[in-house]
Amino acid sequence: MFFRAHFSFFAVVAVVVTSLCLCGCKEEKVVEEKQPVRHYKGDIEVLNSCGMQGAAAKMRAYLRENGFDVVSYRNDRLQNYDETILVLRNPEWEGAKALAKALKTENVMTVFSKRAVVDASVYIGKDFEQIVKPDQGETDDN
Repeated sequence: MFFRAHFSFFAVVAVVVTSLCLCGCKEEKVVEEKQPVRHYKGDIEVLNSCGMQGAAAKMRAYLRENGFDVVSYRNDRLQNYDETILVLRNPEWEGAKALAKALKTENVMTVFSKRAVVDASVYIGKDFEQIVKPDQGETDDN
């Protein structure tokens, strides 16, 4: 009988202590780390992926005329893209929609990298001449 009374007492104490410990615990919330939104034009690299000589320089000039900061341009290893592709390296960059509109493309993908030094990469396709030529109603003063 003595054993049962002590066992019941310890069982009740154990249940009370356990419930107090569990009630005091809070569920941890996982917070997604977002890339900070930067309020500037953004850094863009242009890669000639169409194989046409001078395409990267023409695209660089076109984008700079439209207010974008092209920090580098060069030939890509692949030279067979039919369409221009916009790759966002900083998905929070607020200039992405404006750049896609300037490029007249819906080919937009996001490839986030913490090591990226640009906000966007433009892979020039064989359609680049339709992108850089003036729209109807505009004149080319050059």
